[in-house]
Amino acid sequence: MFNIIGAIISGLVIGILARFFYPGDVPMSWIATILLGIGGSLVAGLVTSRGSRDFNRAGCLASILGAMVLIFLGHVLHIGM
Repeated sequence: MFNIIGAIISGLVIGILARFFYPGDVPMSWIATILLGIGGSLVAGLVTSRGSRDFNRAGCLASILGAMVLIFLGHVLHIGM
């Protein structure tokens, strides 16, 4: 139960930071922001795949960059966000 709540909270924080640092307007709902953050974490996990589940700054930065990549792909592919 706490893993799900932790994923939602961290997804929200990562999604908000990715939207803040991404240049331009990124209009999306709170749920889409949470899913963006979770997706960014998954993308970062697939790219780095070190196997560590500990909280660290490098993992957070990679998650934010992964979420920004998802925003970019959404804009390039014209997917409504």
